[in-house]
Amino acid sequence: MAKRVTMQQIADAAGVSKFAVSRALTGKPGVSEHTREMIVRTAGQLGYFRTEPKRYPGETQISTEMKPEAERQGTILILFPNIRSQNRASLYWGPVFDGISERLNEKGMDILTLTEPSSDRMFSVLNPEAISGVITVGTISTSVLLEIYRLRIPLVMVDHEDPAIYADSVFTDNMKCMKELVLMLVGKGYRRFQFAGQLPDAASFKERWLGYRMVLEEKQLEGEQQDGLLGPEYDEIRRSIAEMELEDIPEVIVCANDHTAVIVLEALRSRGVQVPERCAVTGFDNTQTDEPILASVHINKENLGTRAVDQLLWRIKHLDEPYERKLIYSELIIRDEYNASIL
Repeated sequence: MAKRVTMQQIADAAGVSKFAVSRALTGKPGVSEHTREMIVRTAGQLGYFRTEPKRYPGETQISTEMKPEAERQGTILILFPNIRSQNRASLYWGPVFDGISERLNEKGMDILTLTEPSSDRMFSVLNPEAISGVITVGTISTSVLLEIYRLRIPLVMVDHEDPAIYADSVFTDNMKCMKELVLMLVGKGYRRFQFAGQLPDAASFKERWLGYRMVLEEKQLEGEQQDGLLGPEYDEIRRSIAEMELEDIPEVIVCANDHTAVIVLEALRSRGVQVPERCAVTGFDNTQTDEPILASVHINKENLGTRAVDQLLWRIKHLDEPYERKLIYSELIIRDEYNASIL
């Protein structure tokens, strides 16, 4: 049996009092939402919810009364984050949802689409016995994921993972694809690079950043990264380019996705910088085909959704198998003003 994780251990790791940990884990008032989320995440990372599954939320005992998972018949819950840019209208997330819904329709399964509730007590209004499995699309809070995990509902996360949660996930092979993109740029003669993207925003962005850094280190092309280009807000990226000395503007700015590339293009144009002659810009995800983006990576977004459904249906039948992290390769697109080619 796993050794029990104590509240004092959680308090020490989180840098808060044992009292705050107790209030946060039992859902009682007395701590801010930010502090509560941090404590819950820390507890999950330490394995608290694996050794004490009934303690969260404190007063709920549904998990001990539910039918065995293999006997459940019900709806597949599709859970979107409560984030404006991550919804069904998005150029990226919309096709992912289409892939999910089309595959579930093929299988004749019912679908319930839900935006992440502001409260983590999602199953106080949803009957967990009616949910066969959950697919999350994008970044979902740790507390909501832990509620799903505590109830042992089969879970697959698309383009997201959480160190506090053991669950299947489906990703683009971000690191490999970004390495191919940067190697292509090096092959074209580019030597002065910067990276732009909201690194705290998504696990995929961090993987793309790591792939970018790996190539620069291998090719001994390391330069001083402008921290503002990695800022959590697009305004910070715009401001960083606006304040950059002209001689410090690189030969190419590698962006975490196409939307960031458009932000960068606009900022460079406002400085009178010629694109791509003076500074080229690359993207990732191929959602902005009308912009002068030198290269991008075409992600089959519908396929991400399809594979998430396939993984969830497999997981429902194989509850005790090790969790899996699926990586799907995507194609590099190189553009010039006359054509676009796929490598």
